[in-house]
Amino acid sequence: MERHYPLYVNGEWIATEETFPVYHKYTGQVLARVAKAEQEHVRQAVTAARAAFARSELTPSQRSQILQTAAEIVQERRDELERSLVREVGKTRKDAAGELERVINTLRLSAEEAKRIAGEMVPLHATPGAENRIGFALRVPRGVIAAITPFNYPLLLTTHKLAPAIAAGNTVVLKPASFTPLASFQLVEILEQAGLPKGHVNIVTGSGSEVGEWLLADERIAMYTFTGSAEVGRQIKQRSGLRPVALELGNNSPNIVHSDADLKQAAAIIAQRSFHNAGQACIAVQRILVQEAVCEAFTAEYLACVKQLRVGDPEDPATDVGPMISEKEAVRAEAWVREALQAGARLLYGGQREGALLYPTVLTDTRPEMKVNCLEVFAPVVTIQPYQTIEEAFALANDSAYGLQAGIFTSSLEVAMQAAKKLEYGGVIINDVSTYRNDVMPYGGVKNSGLGKEGPRYAIEEMTDLRMVVLNLKA
Repeated sequence: MERHYPLYVNGEWIATEETFPVYHKYTGQVLARVAKAEQEHVRQAVTAARAAFARSELTPSQRSQILQTAAEIVQERRDELERSLVREVGKTRKDAAGELERVINTLRLSAEEAKRIAGEMVPLHATPGAENRIGFALRVPRGVIAAITPFNYPLLLTTHKLAPAIAAGNTVVLKPASFTPLASFQLVEILEQAGLPKGHVNIVTGSGSEVGEWLLADERIAMYTFTGSAEVGRQIKQRSGLRPVALELGNNSPNIVHSDADLKQAAAIIAQRSFHNAGQACIAVQRILVQEAVCEAFTAEYLACVKQLRVGDPEDPATDVGPMISEKEAVRAEAWVREALQAGARLLYGGQREGALLYPTVLTDTRPEMKVNCLEVFAPVVTIQPYQTIEEAFALANDSAYGLQAGIFTSSLEVAMQAAKKLEYGGVIINDVSTYRNDVMPYGGVKNSGLGKEGPRYAIEEMTDLRMVVLNLKA
């Protein structure tokens, strides 16, 4: 039986005339129908969030307890939430289990950070004439935050926006991706059960071209946090005016394998993580750069590992690679592969498609201008390219409009430190893939990969203002 999800505004569930379906990404069956917001609903959601912020009834310790309780509820409902992710997103059971573990960690980390928000003393006495003054800066919440989340990690990335916002004392209007909104409803239900008062989080669902535009037009929103494409991120930045934004955008992650690396270990790790979440991750392995002297040996090891991956029904615990988010996206990625092959690239493995299932695909003899190299493929497609010197590898890696994360495998401390200094990326992962993310670390890119940082502590800094206070002791 289909479940219907209304909007969630000011602690109330609001049905709408129009709805849209959410599909099981493997079977194509309708899982649920979700309310489609109108402009008045968005206005009401912002009004509710603004009123909740003005009340400011939650202390830091209370916010911390709500988030900690939410983590416990997620743990209790873990099996149910994992199954839901498998169906709604098309994740494998393995990938869904990993996402739930990170959701729990992010809630707990945010709960701890809620109690640690602090300002700093400012040494006003360092300047003549200010000896009788004391200065300190406080971190204060910004207000209403609009959070716009993507389809690929709908529970985790929503948590990465909501939990720090709540920890910091903000209120939120959330617009989840239309492909995968159910996880956001589940998370808000959990936060409500954990004791979050009405109005602190509100959900409005619908297309980005409508709901997103209505959110951008509302001057009462203090900040926007968005994860998605560089194109949409640029539009948000242009439309937000002087209001701050945090943008986590795309990448075409390079992963360098130097000749001094443990090739067998590097091949196994890269193969295991190349097609995680069907390649639909901002930091997914996309470009593999291998020093020419070991390229043939590495490629053989890598392909042997890739060929062991199982593709198919994501509900089967043995499956390693499930469907993409839609057949349309799989067709788009398949077209990019064919375009590269027609232009001279060579197919080493994969390439076939069955509906939304695109099999792991490995290409070589590609050129920098091919879409599979220069754009974000966001699919289970990787390229292997040889290089001569480490300087050439850095140049190839940096020849990108993006700069989120890069990986490098080497046994040389010197090469590792060169990579840390020369790779133009927000994160440089040494002896692991670009896909590595620990939820405690600052996460964000440079160039077209975005602005600002995620990770609870760093997101809270983005979501608060520094307010200067000066005491004149002889007034």
